[in-house]
Amino acid sequence: MTGAFHLPTALAVAAFALVLALAWWLVNKARAQRRGFLSATDRATYETLHSASVAGRHLAEGLTDDGCERAAPHLRAMLDVGAVALCDPTALIVWDGIGDHHASTVLASARASLETGATVVLRADDVRCGLPECEIRAAVITPLVADDLVIGALAAYGREASAGLARATEEVAAWVSAQVELADLGRERTRAMEAELRALRAQISPHFIYNSLAAIASFVRTDPDRARELLLEFADFTRYALRRGGAFTTLSEELRNVERYLVLEQARFGERLKISLLVAPEVLSVTLPYLAIQPLVENAVRHGLAAKEGPGTVTITASDRGGYAEISIEDDGVGADPEVIRKVLDDQHEGDSIGLGNVDSRLRQLYGDDVGLVVETGPQAGMKVTFRIPKFSAAAQATD
Repeated sequence: MTGAFHLPTALAVAAFALVLALAWWLVNKARAQRRGFLSATDRATYETLHSASVAGRHLAEGLTDDGCERAAPHLRAMLDVGAVALCDPTALIVWDGIGDHHASTVLASARASLETGATVVLRADDVRCGLPECEIRAAVITPLVADDLVIGALAAYGREASAGLARATEEVAAWVSAQVELADLGRERTRAMEAELRALRAQISPHFIYNSLAAIASFVRTDPDRARELLLEFADFTRYALRRGGAFTTLSEELRNVERYLVLEQARFGERLKISLLVAPEVLSVTLPYLAIQPLVENAVRHGLAAKEGPGTVTITASDRGGYAEISIEDDGVGADPEVIRKVLDDQHEGDSIGLGNVDSRLRQLYGDDVGLVVETGPQAGMKVTFRIPKFSAAAQATD
């Protein structure tokens, strides 16, 4: 079973390695003397890593004007230079530091780097401004590259352009490029999740809607109060299912909508459909993807129990598993061929079991391939679908 998309760990590891390389350069530059409880070496390492951490948060949305403006002072501290500049291929984004009268020349100076993708070193004759007190005497300009495309440039300005500064600027530029790629992948993940939700909403079973309205209609004359209650449940269910809110909800809210769905299905199936609900109270507040449970319950009713002779039971369990909430939906219906289910989860099967594949895809997009659906089934053996949700997730906070 494969997930639709997740952030590559290798990219994040490479970005961290670049920060460590820069820290090593600053360590070699630091004087070997003690300062309080930290040596100059320790202090330089800490300050570099701290600056990288703060700058990374500001670059989380990519090369935005506000993000670059906030990140630039930390990039300058990482390079230990008088000024830094960031530009894209068409305009200067930010200048930070001394000598801001040089800002107007950044784009022209970076043109060769933007066009060739190579680092450019500017000497005194290249940056001379005519002001004797100006401390800007040299610069190193290196490209920012994402997805093999030059998307901008990082320029470091100071008194001299040593070989060490050139290497450090290239390392910082590579690290910034990695942050931009991660930001792009994050936006792609968000767009993919939104597309998955639109697809799920668009495929809310027409049969369920028709059957629910038919069941409601059957009570209009014989039991008007029951018909009214069912109509209100139907309205609340569709309002929740078609809402345009965030991508997350609480387990409590999701289960409430599942209850509405089952009330409507029981109006149609009567005594044939039995429900068992076992929920640990401490997990009711856990945040999980919106419409993560209801499609699985619908799959159990439509494909597991509808074709079964006699009564059937759907059991919904939510348990506390330390750092995770574990949720399972089990039915004692007709089951399915495991190979067919595998193809559904691998998005290789054309059919009406969209709920399984959609929920599995969204879980893996958010939490990685270790957190997806686990399906146990066989012909005439019922089906049990289980998944885990981290109780505390950065993905939920960043996406919602």
